[in-house]
Amino acid sequence: MQGLLGWSGRYPWLAEAALVAVLLAAAAGLPDGRSWWVRLPLLLVLVSTVLWRRRHPRAAATVAVGAAWAGLLGGVWKEHLPLAHVALLVMVYTLVVRGRRGSAAVVAPLAAGFFTAWALRWYPGVDAGWGAAGFCLLVGTAWLLGEYVRARRAYAQAQRRAVAAAAIAGERARIARELHDVLAHSVGVMVVNAEGARLMRHTDPAVVDRTLDLVSSTGRAALKELRRLLDVLQPSGEGVLQPPGEGHGLPPGEPADLRDLVTRAGAGLAGAQLRIAGTADGVPASLLGQVYRIVQEALTNVLNHAGARASVDVLLDFGAPGRRRTVRVEVVDTGGDGGGPGLPSSGRGLAGMRERVTDAGGTLEAGPVPGGFRLAAALPVYGSTAASQPATADSQCRDDTMGRWGHGY
Repeated sequence: MQGLLGWSGRYPWLAEAALVAVLLAAAAGLPDGRSWWVRLPLLLVLVSTVLWRRRHPRAAATVAVGAAWAGLLGGVWKEHLPLAHVALLVMVYTLVVRGRRGSAAVVAPLAAGFFTAWALRWYPGVDAGWGAAGFCLLVGTAWLLGEYVRARRAYAQAQRRAVAAAAIAGERARIARELHDVLAHSVGVMVVNAEGARLMRHTDPAVVDRTLDLVSSTGRAALKELRRLLDVLQPSGEGVLQPPGEGHGLPPGEPADLRDLVTRAGAGLAGAQLRIAGTADGVPASLLGQVYRIVQEALTNVLNHAGARASVDVLLDFGAPGRRRTVRVEVVDTGGDGGGPGLPSSGRGLAGMRERVTDAGGTLEAGPVPGGFRLAAALPVYGSTAASQPATADSQCRDDTMGRWGHGY
């Protein structure tokens, strides 16, 4: 039944034409009664209502009921009930599906009355009662079928709306997370270096010039990433967003990009070191972009919370090729005095990082270490779990061990 209803929904006119052909073929014998030129036009009128019932359901139902009763009262057919009168059941079904229950409540009794009168007129004795009951049961079945199809369509529509709403909410959260990471990191680097330049303007002008160059390059890089994110909001030729990766608002994330990221952040710290193990060959662009954002957010927190005296060590291990290949990221800062610029915080820094790691099916560890703070993430290259899967114990960073990371951007 579901398959038949689905087919009729995809090809409505073809389904209606097939129904009309079946009804006409079944009534082609034109049972005995009045002259054929009386029976045939009335039969065509009755059956044709099926073809335009979708656009004008009430008018079609009125014509069908009128044609049926005219045939009965005028004695157009004798004894035999043409199968074309199934059009009455179709009208009841159509009105209920379209939500015209008031009209259906009028048409259904008229249809049931027609079938009952036919049975009482042409069926002898007890058979008339059974025939009338059977016909009325068919009318009730047509109503119930209409209710079922209407409810099923409403449920499917609600599901589509829920899926669309979830997709929109997820896309908004993803874009907001990307914008947060770009702006928080770039503004943090620019603020730290601008303050350093102000302190050095009377002692070493050359340092000031280099610092201003770094501020300028950081701002340009931020603008480039913002343009990439804005491009994501533009639909492609097919009207859909680009797949995850560089075209989905994520940076390329190649080793050269990471080195440039660490170098810019390190200019505002006592030191910054990037160590890379393995090669990025075979790692999807989307995963490289996530690695870039994780390192970016970690450096942002170091700049904002640890202060200029801190040093940071970034270790990136691309892992060995294979089905169990895992990319590991570790960021450790030491020697900080907590004298960062104290930029306004949204408290979403570590939470957004955890979302990224969970989306990739990985695990996240974050917590204080002697003299500093450590963050470690493991991201599987293949066989990532669904984003909705509950996070593992390693990714559940407790509020009491987050320290300053728990109040990051």
